[in-house]
Amino acid sequence: MTFDDVRKIALAWPEVEDGTSYGTPALKVRKKMLVRLKEDGDSLVMPGVPRDEREILVESQPRVFYFTGHYRDYPMVLIRLSKASRAIVEPFLRRHWRSLASKKAVKEFDGNL
Repeated sequence: MTFDDVRKIALAWPEVEDGTSYGTPALKVRKKMLVRLKEDGDSLVMPGVPRDEREILVESQPRVFYFTGHYRDYPMVLIRLSKASRAIVEPFLRRHWRSLASKKAVKEFDGNL
C-alpha cells in the first residue's frame, strides 16, 4: 500500500479532506487527524488504537505494526505501508473515521452500504 491508496479509500467517505500534520500529508475529519504519513514516507500514524490492542498487533505482526517511544503513551500504532494490505489498513481507518465523523455522516454512509 501507499499513502495514495489510503487517500483513495478515505476520501470516498463523508467529511474526509486532505491536510497536513507535522509537515507531512494527512487526512482529516472535521479538522481532526484521521491519519498521517510519518516522515519516513512509508509509515502510517494510525490513531484510535488502544494500547492493549497495539501490543497484540505489534507482537503478532511486527513487520507490519510497530511503535516508537514517542507514541508509547498514546492510543495509536504505526503501520508499515510497504508491508500492509488494504485488508489490514482499511478496518483501522474506518473505525477511526467513525469516531471522528458526525453522527449524520456515519448514518448516511451506513445507509449507502
